[in-house]
Amino acid sequence: MKISILTLFPEMFTGPLTESIIKRAREKKLVEIEFCNIRDFGIGKHKAVDDKPFGGGTGMVMRVDVLDKAIKNVRQNGLNKFQEKCVLLDARGKVFMQSVSKSFSKLEHLILVCGHYEGVDERVRSLVDDVVSIGDFIITGGEIPAMIIVDSVVRLIPGVLKENATSYESFSLAGFDEKKNLEYPQYTLPRDYNSLSVPNVLLSGNHKEIENWKKEQSILITKKHRPDLLENIKD
Repeated sequence: MKISILTLFPEMFTGPLTESIIKRAREKKLVEIEFCNIRDFGIGKHKAVDDKPFGGGTGMVMRVDVLDKAIKNVRQNGLNKFQEKCVLLDARGKVFMQSVSKSFSKLEHLILVCGHYEGVDERVRSLVDDVVSIGDFIITGGEIPAMIIVDSVVRLIPGVLKENATSYESFSLAGFDEKKNLEYPQYTLPRDYNSLSVPNVLLSGNHKEIENWKKEQSILITKKHRPDLLENIKD
């Protein structure tokens, strides 16, 4: 898989995308990540990428002509919409969820367009395939959302993690009826710590009881912390 990130600040990605699991995935050639500096496609000797909004307003707006050239530069010829997707990171977009991450991980090429300043010219939306937000809040630009999306997507690429490593975690509990539940509690050594002990069922060796306990705890935790996830679950 290839991921292209269009950004005005490629240096921001040093660290988050060059360490840990993503670093190993890149070294194993399971994912290729490239950074396209939008400034390279700027206008005039000063490489302008934004301008004042028509009609007035605060801040500066990123130009459609600049972003059009940047997007065309990274698109790959011959790939259809099921193989390549260009995504604008914007507060107006659909909320990024695990299901979206899974669909992105199946692409051959994912393009992430990081907006900045006051946002992008409205016509940029006609150049992309999708618009995604990481939540109902505003941050300075699309760089941090891009890091989050890349991290979420890369770990779902086959071979990046151990087999089934992503099957028994929050929002994707394989074998559970409640696919969107939060994960059940996890414990390790020491068995007793400051009067808190590991539940006896996890030490019983009874796999059926352990599995039932995990399902029950998953539902209880979801009801307590994210009851909205259970709204569409049938009894």
